Amino acid sequence: MHYMSTFLLSSSQINELVDPSKFNKIYYWFFEKLSFLQLPKYETHFVTTIILLIVFIGAMLILDYILKNIFISIVKSFTVKSKTKFDDILVKNKVLDNLTHLIPITLGRILFPIIFTGFPSLVHATIVITNIFFIVGIAAMLRSIIRSVRDYAKINPSLADKPIDSYSQVATIIVYSFSAIIIVSSITGRDLGIFFTSIGAASAILMLVFKDTIMGFVASIQVSTNDMVRVGDWIEMSKFGADGTVLEINLSTVKVQNFDKTITTIPTYLLISDSFKNYRGMQNSGGRRIKRSINIKMASIRFLEEHEIEQLKKIQLLKPFIEERQKEIEDYNLETNADQSMPVNGRKITNIGLFRAYVLRYVQQNPNIHKEYFIMVRHLQPTPHGLPLELYMFTNSTLWLFYENVMADIFDHVLASVHFFDLEIFELPSSDDVRSYTQNNPSNQNQL
Repeated sequence: MHYMSTFLLSSSQINELVDPSKFNKIYYWFFEKLSFLQLPKYETHFVTTIILLIVFIGAMLILDYILKNIFISIVKSFTVKSKTKFDDILVKNKVLDNLTHLIPITLGRILFPIIFTGFPSLVHATIVITNIFFIVGIAAMLRSIIRSVRDYAKINPSLADKPIDSYSQVATIIVYSFSAIIIVSSITGRDLGIFFTSIGAASAILMLVFKDTIMGFVASIQVSTNDMVRVGDWIEMSKFGADGTVLEINLSTVKVQNFDKTITTIPTYLLISDSFKNYRGMQNSGGRRIKRSINIKMASIRFLEEHEIEQLKKIQLLKPFIEERQKEIEDYNLETNADQSMPVNGRKITNIGLFRAYVLRYVQQNPNIHKEYFIMVRHLQPTPHGLPLELYMFTNSTLWLFYENVMADIFDHVLASVHFFDLEIFELPSSDDVRSYTQNNPSNQNQL
């Protein structure tokens, strides 16, 4: 027995921790029940305290289990029947779970000093511990509420394009920061004002540590305020290989799903400091631009003869234009007394001019081309690869597949129509072209 007393606690140590004059009836009841062990008084106090602590903690854990499994089950049965989605989100993010944890913690903090009234040191330590658990529980519940608000805002159409993740992350950081300060204050017993003063003095260090977080938060606010990027926008940021749909805008990064289904992650603050292209304006306009050219071989461009013009009048889209242009040219040549024996005198119809007019009228009558936007067929600066003939117009849908099909159909027709105007498309010679040339011109083979 003497060995056990020495191993557990000495008499002087117990006297410092225990105040027998304040023991309550619950403690004495347990103390009397353990008298059959026939231990010395101090050892009996020690065993009584340990057993009472086990019973107390077990009772709190059982209460927590009952609340978590019975109360929450009842609440879930009501949320399933309700029409609103917010209560389902609260359950999903475990708001009720964290709320039920607070009940046994609060009850334990109230009852522990009553049951263990004769143990002032133990009571003080336990109050500090329960305070820490209570603060952690409050922080966990607030985090769940923040997440619930975030998830609910995401399904709200009016807020779906806002950087909700950034705001929720900032709110979570604030909750965790204040919780940590309160916990340290509770452990050390110092006033909260001292900690806030210390934080102010260490603000430079904090700004250095949280530099990216602060920059991301400021960028998120600017992006939202200026409506620069929304979730669902198609953006292109070539510097980072991003070309696709914005999936998420949070405190530190912007996630972009490229069209090959890869994900590119861009720091949020770079949306402010770097340039990027946002296709939202195009998508909202209802039209997507076609701006593509074909290269006409310049040696094939010439004036047309009368019989060729008559032949081209068979093209229904061109007949009214040719007749109007013939009259205009005839009046001009008569007025200027142009000598028609030289083709360059006066004005004449060219094959490239009629082809350009035909292409313009062809796309104007195309039902898939937007009639309220520019429709233009124009020459560009001649190049070593010929004369670029550019088609500039807008489709009446912004869908990618529709856009590509319409553009392909138009250029299929245009390319197939070129030879009717005795024009040629410029293309670099292939190996078959060189082989055919050398076979047809044996005398030039050595020169090649």
